[in-house]
Amino acid sequence: MHHPQIQRALRSLSIPLERLHVMKGHMIQDMCKGLSRQTHAQAKVRMLPTYICSTPNGTEKGNFLVVELCQTQVRTLLVTLYGDGNLSPQMMYKIYELPEGITRGEGEALFNFIAQCVTQFLSETTSPDTDSEQCLPLGFVFPFSCRQTQLNKAELLSWSKGFNCSGVVGKDVVEMLQTAIDKHAGPDKEGEASGGGGWFKSRKSSQSAPSPSRHVEVVALMNDTVGTMMTCSMEGRACEVAMVAGERWALHVCGGAAGGAVLVLSPITPADKGSNCCFMAEAYLVETTEETSGRMCVNTEWGCFGDDGTLKDLVTPFDQAVDEESSNPGEKRFEKMVGTLYLGEIVRHVLIALTAEKAMFTGTDAAVLKEKGVFTMQHLLDIVNNDDSITEVKRILEALGLQPSERDCGRMQQICRAVMGRAATFHATGLAAILSYMCQTRNLESLMVNVGVEGELFAGYSRFEEIVMSVSRLLAPECMATILASRDGSGRGAAMVTAVALRLAAQRRAVNEVLGPLRLSRDDLVKVQTLMRQEMDRGLGKETNASASVRMLPTYVTHTPDGTEKGDFLALDLGGTNFRVLVVRIAEAGITMASEIYVIPVGVMQGSGEELFDHIIDCIIDFQTKQNLVAQMLPLGFTFSFPCQQVGLDKALLLTWTKGFSATGCVGQDVVQLLREAAKRKRHLGMQVVALVNDTVGTMMACGYDDPKCEIGLIVGTGTNACYMEEMKNVGTVEGDQGRMCINMEWGAFGDNGCLDHLFTHFDLVVDETTINPGKQRFEKLISGMYLGEIVRQILVVMTEKELLFQGKPCPKLQTKDIFKTKFLSTIELNGLALRQIRTILNELELDATFEDCVLMREVCQTVSLRAAQLCAAGLAAVVEKMRESRGVDQLSVTVGVDGTLYKLHPCFSNNLQMTLKDLAPKCNVTFMLSEDGSGKGAALVAAVADRAAKAKE
Repeated sequence: MHHPQIQRALRSLSIPLERLHVMKGHMIQDMCKGLSRQTHAQAKVRMLPTYICSTPNGTEKGNFLVVELCQTQVRTLLVTLYGDGNLSPQMMYKIYELPEGITRGEGEALFNFIAQCVTQFLSETTSPDTDSEQCLPLGFVFPFSCRQTQLNKAELLSWSKGFNCSGVVGKDVVEMLQTAIDKHAGPDKEGEASGGGGWFKSRKSSQSAPSPSRHVEVVALMNDTVGTMMTCSMEGRACEVAMVAGERWALHVCGGAAGGAVLVLSPITPADKGSNCCFMAEAYLVETTEETSGRMCVNTEWGCFGDDGTLKDLVTPFDQAVDEESSNPGEKRFEKMVGTLYLGEIVRHVLIALTAEKAMFTGTDAAVLKEKGVFTMQHLLDIVNNDDSITEVKRILEALGLQPSERDCGRMQQICRAVMGRAATFHATGLAAILSYMCQTRNLESLMVNVGVEGELFAGYSRFEEIVMSVSRLLAPECMATILASRDGSGRGAAMVTAVALRLAAQRRAVNEVLGPLRLSRDDLVKVQTLMRQEMDRGLGKETNASASVRMLPTYVTHTPDGTEKGDFLALDLGGTNFRVLVVRIAEAGITMASEIYVIPVGVMQGSGEELFDHIIDCIIDFQTKQNLVAQMLPLGFTFSFPCQQVGLDKALLLTWTKGFSATGCVGQDVVQLLREAAKRKRHLGMQVVALVNDTVGTMMACGYDDPKCEIGLIVGTGTNACYMEEMKNVGTVEGDQGRMCINMEWGAFGDNGCLDHLFTHFDLVVDETTINPGKQRFEKLISGMYLGEIVRQILVVMTEKELLFQGKPCPKLQTKDIFKTKFLSTIELNGLALRQIRTILNELELDATFEDCVLMREVCQTVSLRAAQLCAAGLAAVVEKMRESRGVDQLSVTVGVDGTLYKLHPCFSNNLQMTLKDLAPKCNVTFMLSEDGSGKGAALVAAVADRAAKAKE
């Protein structure tokens, strides 16, 4: 029969599943607090950014130095990676004991000692490959809490673990180590270990040394948990979570003289016998850093979870006693329930309580239980791993001077099992919180992930893995974790962190080299603005107009709507194989519209002009009949999106057909007249053509009805163009200088005269060569949606050739023209769009992209679309500044009516355009207004304004 006290003790150590679910929820809340900029300072789970943004991919190679500061030692390692997926790096290491008192002396002395160890170590270990290198990168494992702001920049927040060196808190420890190393790298100091090997010739030394001088550079600082994750990633599969459970064991491979290797298994002097976890988080969620693309490894520091009271009801009297006896009461509540430093103590307090209640050790003197630390972690492991017999328990208890009964031994087993089981269960709960959080923030239905684990609890306790797996599965059923055992995480891991950092830095330089020519400076944009202004002036000049690349065509639209327009108007929108007929009703209450789309058969597009215009009139008659509008004589505005020379508001000569049209007998003719003649042939009297309009002008007019300040029209879609209200006195190509006229710039051709050649990159030239009009519409080819996807594709082709993408594997799909549509560019740049979604988009295009490929592709798209928006802004800046000057005002307030898919759909284009414009034209206050149906409603409004003017004349 079990003793009730024993039952109660065991029950308090076993936690129901519902309570674990609650605990998991609290952990997720605390993680979010730690990541948020607002709440980070108060958060118990610190969620420190590590600035490690990638795990190894197997290509890392070279020699890497690692220095690890432990409790009583400095470990130095030289790790050689071979970069061919060779899983076993060559490692040489040496341990140096810290001198007495150095951990409480001056900080400078500590770093000097570390630098001395490095010097000494390198003088003794020269590897055959190390001769060729100029610079030896070093990874520094520093197990104290720091505020890290870069991979190689970290201020010490506080010392712990018995260290308390002066003059270090608040300083950058990387800089302190680097300074100490540089000092030792100078010409040989007398009395210092400076042995052979020539690792440290001073960079300034003028000796004609046979080997080139070398320099040790501290590239990365990290804590030990991160190393575990990196080591497991070396096994050829990405590991994105790491958990350290208790003291770490190290497996050392020491290179023997004759190429043999010696294996040494030794416990590392613990950095901390605690518990911790790190994982790869979406970088934009790590609000304490500026990094927004890709992922970043976050060090949770979960030992302090529960310090705000969320674990209060789980803290047993035994935990309470352990906490009170510790050096930091009330802190690290979670760690004190799971850390190997404390588990023996918990067991000891359970035994003290049960002995006091006469439930155990009744016939023996149990005074030994009062001694702190009598039960070591090793004792607990021996007891729980030999579950089937009590001989081990008996031996351990007797060795401590107790005389246990058989029942005592059985109970001791149960207690140890309960304490160890709870520690494993809590590790599982923390892990489940991290897995679920990763799954949610990556927008996944289910997550498959590798978890690197190391530490005494994991290595020593045979049921640890099984408990962690089964409990985390119950708490996070949507996540499938595979546990990988890490070997010597901190040493090899630090080498990997350093290697990855160098690989990413080299990649960054190569990427910048490719994208550099597309990145425009403010000076570049000011120059574009100046050139656009020059071309505008040439286009408006009577003498220079013929040779200007920006045509500046007069539209004969002299007024924007003033709000008094009323009545029913027809609009005809012809710009491709489909055309629309609309009726637009303008009343006090606003504008209502009805429309219908008609198709032009290919035979008609390519037949005679008479057939084409007869077909159009037939459709208009059909529409007016359906709308009961046949009896009235309605004014009609005609949007005709083909190149014309306009000679009046209702008179325009067709210069050439485009878009597959080739109707005979039209080129050189007045289009309005052709439509009127067709109406006569069909005896249709229900309409009167009053204006021919370009779609950009329509856009301005449609917005002008709602905002009288709208005097600019802009289209940025498949193509791009702009128009604006110019003072008549500046328009040399039309008689008269009273009032204003809308000028259709046709700015897509800006640069066709070569004035923008300095901006064209290799990618632009390749794209231009493959278009149907090489050398024409140069400005449009840098800006509009029709070409941006192609520019992106050309960049990706080059990046793949340079092995910056798709691991350099040839990618046949990238050779396909036009696979990237504007919609793709818009989607990939959506902020907060999970990289998984980008991968899905790329997979649909049959591009097999890794996570890092996705980050890079997003950057390419951002670079191309930013340039487009900036160039568009530079053009617009020239327009608004010209209007401001012409009107003689200090400040101009004006509205731009905008249309086009790139402007409307792209997540950053409009914002980038507006920000750049503000910068380039600070004296103009420009508002942007999205146009609703410029080519329909706009054309009707041109007709309405013309009609109003005609009636005013009468």
